[in-house]
Amino acid sequence: MKLKNPMLVVTDIDRSVEFYKKVFGLHIIMDFGANKTLTGGLALQTVETYKNFIGTNDISFGGNNFEIYFEEDDFDKFAERLKECDIEYIHPIMEHSWGQRVVRFYDPDKHIIEVGENMKVVCKRFLDSGMTPEQVAKRMNVPMKFINACMR
Repeated sequence: MKLKNPMLVVTDIDRSVEFYKKVFGLHIIMDFGANKTLTGGLALQTVETYKNFIGTNDISFGGNNFEIYFEEDDFDKFAERLKECDIEYIHPIMEHSWGQRVVRFYDPDKHIIEVGENMKVVCKRFLDSGMTPEQVAKRMNVPMKFINACMR
């Protein structure tokens, strides 16, 4: 058994494909009409067909109880590109206590999207600022093994 794809139910599949293409650079790798798989493994399913699959019209959006997480190596560049998109932010860019910068926003159907700075990049940013590996491990609350792997 292995997990294959997260699948989002969407109200307008073409609008959603365009959103994920513009914001993340994803594109369709499998197109079954009412179901499309994008690069990275994200699948989209039309709400009409999904209602038939599960036998109910009771589909809700915007539950704020699930998110799709992306990591970005060049977080500053992504943040600049995001300014060009029509995005409903959940919160602006923030820095977690462990030093990772993140932003959360909604896709067109109010699915939560989180984009975080790659944790190896966070580690290197701290090391480049003059912190010792031990200081970085403490600041990020990670084992020295992680810091050592980032330094290779």
